[in-house]
Amino acid sequence: MIQSGGQSMVLDKQGYDELVMYLTQNLTLFEKPGEIKPGAPKVMELIEDVIAENVIRICEQHTELTTEQRSLIVREVDGIVYDLQEVLSSVTDQHVTVEQNAFIEEFAGLVKNLFDSAV
Repeated sequence: MIQSGGQSMVLDKQGYDELVMYLTQNLTLFEKPGEIKPGAPKVMELIEDVIAENVIRICEQHTELTTEQRSLIVREVDGIVYDLQEVLSSVTDQHVTVEQNAFIEEFAGLVKNLFDSAV
């Protein structure tokens, strides 16, 4: 079960470090032009939406979570979104390319997996 009281669920775990490495290995996706579909959201909008959807899924799938545990998940996810914002700061206001969209969806799924494992 989730630890509370100063403990982190995922941010101080090896899995999160590996996720950050995965992001840095794929940064070139955000440095090159690509196909942008009409109506594509901006990079940061998509990140926030997709991560939020996954947080909702975590809470729906793990009905045994206490309010404190749900709050911890939200705080840690805020930290992850902040990290993404820092790393991708030069492109957060650009519209996502098809490749970036696929990567962000996959990345958010991996974030969800980290929390699912921690629960």
